[in-house]
Amino acid sequence: MLDTVEKTVQVGARAIASLAEFSAAAVIAAAIVQALWRSLHALFLPRDPGANDQAKQNLRLQLGRWLAIALEFLLAADILLTAIAPTWEDIGKLGAIALIRTALNYFLEREIDANNREKSKRKVGGNMEQEA
Repeated sequence: MLDTVEKTVQVGARAIASLAEFSAAAVIAAAIVQALWRSLHALFLPRDPGANDQAKQNLRLQLGRWLAIALEFLLAADILLTAIAPTWEDIGKLGAIALIRTALNYFLEREIDANNREKSKRKVGGNMEQEA
């Protein structure tokens, strides 16, 4: 009886982990398509250089956000698989993915904050010019 329950849990965990891995692949694929579309749009429909640079920065940040989400799905899958059959290799892989995800999120958040501060400065500077 207990053996059957254990096997059922393992099969369920593997199925959910596979779904999480598929979800990560789908998110990455969609992010690539979106980034490619926006890149081509920026390349062939150029605006003034400042706006084009901002569009590129926004594109990088958006792609990074999607990749961070995909890494979350992969981390969830690895946690499930490690929980049912932990080996040192699995634990090392889980640690590596967690480290990459943490570093990516840290630097992505720093870039987003810097980008938001730059937008705020431009907005305040634009308002001051209009008032003068």
